[in-house]
Amino acid sequence: MDCPKCDGAMQEHTTTLQGAVTIDRCADCGGMWFDNGEAEKLKGDWMSDFLDSGDRAVGKTQNLNTEINCPRCKKQMDTVKDPDQQHITYEAYKEHGMFMDAGEIADYKNETLIESFMKVINKVKGKISG
Repeated sequence: MDCPKCDGAMQEHTTTLQGAVTIDRCADCGGMWFDNGEAEKLKGDWMSDFLDSGDRAVGKTQNLNTEINCPRCKKQMDTVKDPDQQHITYEAYKEHGMFMDAGEIADYKNETLIESFMKVINKVKGKISG
């Protein structure tokens, strides 16, 4: 599989942190492809940060490239804002998975204190208005 951002070679890496999860990481830009459900599995594991070993500066420049195709079916992916952390954007194709630039999975799994607080506030608001 080739990287949807920079066309570099994607290399498979398997972790057993939350059961066996195989991710594909680009050898050039450090971006990562997650099949459906894989990123969510890793989000809950405190040790999964080590998988995101790419250079964040490279990831930020790659983040500007949003018109990419799914590495599985070659259809254009959607740019998505994470519902819990609006500053994080990634590309996703609902039938196959998502692509995160270097540094994004570490950010994705580590909510800031303010983001956690806002989540609680929004839940409380929903209960009051519902």
